[in-house]
Amino acid sequence: MAFLPPLACILVGCFSVSLAEVSNLSDMYPPLWKESPGQFRDYRMENGNYIVDPWVYPERMGIYKILLSQTARYFEKFAPGNEQNILWGLPLQHGWQYSTGRLADPSHRTDCGYESGDHLCISVDSWWADMNYFLCALPFLAAVDSGIMGISSDQVMFLPPPKDQTKFCLTVATCWSSFPEMMRKWNAFYQHLKLPSSSFEDLLKYLWAAHSSTLDSLHKTFEDRLEYYSEPEVHFGKSWTEAVKYIGVLRFPTNLTLTHEFQKCMPPRMLVNGDRAPFISDFTALQNGVLFGLNLLYEVDNSTGSLSLTIWKILMRTQAARKSVLEVLKIILENYNSTFFGNN
Repeated sequence: MAFLPPLACILVGCFSVSLAEVSNLSDMYPPLWKESPGQFRDYRMENGNYIVDPWVYPERMGIYKILLSQTARYFEKFAPGNEQNILWGLPLQHGWQYSTGRLADPSHRTDCGYESGDHLCISVDSWWADMNYFLCALPFLAAVDSGIMGISSDQVMFLPPPKDQTKFCLTVATCWSSFPEMMRKWNAFYQHLKLPSSSFEDLLKYLWAAHSSTLDSLHKTFEDRLEYYSEPEVHFGKSWTEAVKYIGVLRFPTNLTLTHEFQKCMPPRMLVNGDRAPFISDFTALQNGVLFGLNLLYEVDNSTGSLSLTIWKILMRTQAARKSVLEVLKIILENYNSTFFGNN
């Protein structure tokens, strides 16, 4: 049970801030949401196909914006205003990557992604950008293939990156051909989304199954990108990928409000050599605590050969357990927080 304290730092710390009221939902939207394309006709059309350049931040964000808009009707039964749409986690995570500089060229060979250069550019050399690509292209193209987007499967195409094109899929057909298991899981989510009988818990189950499968299948594909980063950033990237497995088992509800507040716990910039949580001076106590928890959870998982994840899955088998565990974690967090981080 050694993984519970770090998990408490990550989840309960973020849940605690999520209770704050936000008067305007639009205040929680990711950067440049309003400026990004919101309809297919906002994209260039060639030979009857919509052409998307996912290596430009607003164009990739626009894909999420259309996805959220087209799936809104399925979440109306849970809450008005599309706030309970659990696909919000995808664009909000992408927006956090953009605002913290994680989409920029980490090799510094180009000015891609930097304020002093092409600040809207997404670098193919960015580990974060490449992993995010598949959490954009696959959910979106699977949605197109499921029929809920209002266009046929052969009507949209993504432009390839300037290098390593064979690592990416660009259309519904090529994604099915290259990544059939991941596409099946995203398609299963959309099939259940269309069922009037599907509960919120059902949808979380299928969303997290698809999300976790995507990260699990691809984390080794772009490992070579990590050589460009500082040791703390590499450790954070690996820790975050591992933590998402635990968060997925808990079926964290990735709606607009909770995800927006969750991201306040995340590092507000790239980590550099010398950064050591919980002692990073320009991070809040919460950001320091969560980063410390992420790193500790990664160490526990690594040292047990993922036995901790197996135990976590067993513990979280029922909906009642998943709900009640947050209360347990709150108690642990209070003791853990006061012991390690004081009252700051």
